[in-house]
Amino acid sequence: MKLIKYLKDPNSLFLSLLLRYFKWLPDETYLKLRFRFEMRRKLNLKEPKTFQEKLQWLKLKNRKTEFTGMVDKYSVKEYVSQRIGEDYVIPTIGVWDSVDEISFDDLPVKFVLKTTHGGGGGGVVVCTDKLSLNIDEAKARLQKSMDSDIYKGYREWPYKNVRRRIIAEKLIESKFDGEIFDYKFFCFNGEPKFFKVDFNRFISHRANYYDMDWNLLPFGEAVCPPDHNHINKKPLNFDMMIDLVRKLSSGHPFLRVDLYNVDGTVYFGELTFYPASGMGTFIPEEWNRKVGDMLDLPD
Repeated sequence: MKLIKYLKDPNSLFLSLLLRYFKWLPDETYLKLRFRFEMRRKLNLKEPKTFQEKLQWLKLKNRKTEFTGMVDKYSVKEYVSQRIGEDYVIPTIGVWDSVDEISFDDLPVKFVLKTTHGGGGGGVVVCTDKLSLNIDEAKARLQKSMDSDIYKGYREWPYKNVRRRIIAEKLIESKFDGEIFDYKFFCFNGEPKFFKVDFNRFISHRANYYDMDWNLLPFGEAVCPPDHNHINKKPLNFDMMIDLVRKLSSGHPFLRVDLYNVDGTVYFGELTFYPASGMGTFIPEEWNRKVGDMLDLPD
């Protein structure tokens, strides 16, 4: 079946070979090849126009040492505390250098475990009842993340020197058993231009995009398509969230800032320099260029 797949789609074969045998290539060469095989078109780094192309450019050209601490899920708490205050930081319960060091007996009934260098939902264990937690499965999931390397796979430079650890955090829950919404703000030079709201994450993952006046935008992502029949309610403290986002993203040509709003209490989620590593697919595709026009690359 794999042979048939590769014969019908040679790009899949070339991408598989690249990921398995050629991660030693220099960053620019590797990105050009991965982009060509995965996105099915040439990567333009000389005159990048689309959002995808500009994110690849930023991977290669915009590198600062402080980025490492900003993507480290433990170290970023200090960055957030300094910019907006520690009240918005989810409390840390413990931190360990390996899965075998995790003291499950000392953890509360409910908690979240995550690796400090993992991206997205990888390397995250949500425990709502420690008595029913399969510890072996949890450790295996975390270990898989500990062995992964976002830098090598996607050349996301900020992750290159992140210290690999596991942290335990307080589980944030709604008192009214409501769904916890994750607001992801796309910020350009410190100004949020639009945001997305994920919902039905564990059933049929969807996400809608809105402008800053809470108007539904006519685009989405292929991996989590929009549902324009589903309208999210605007939080009462939305203006305060915008103020926090501006403070966290200030000084960066692009940064996505994720916030949770739980029963009116706002918590910091994470900072993302390259959503979907710059290889996500917009629907319709024309928004790839429209969002790219919002991003002014530094000299």
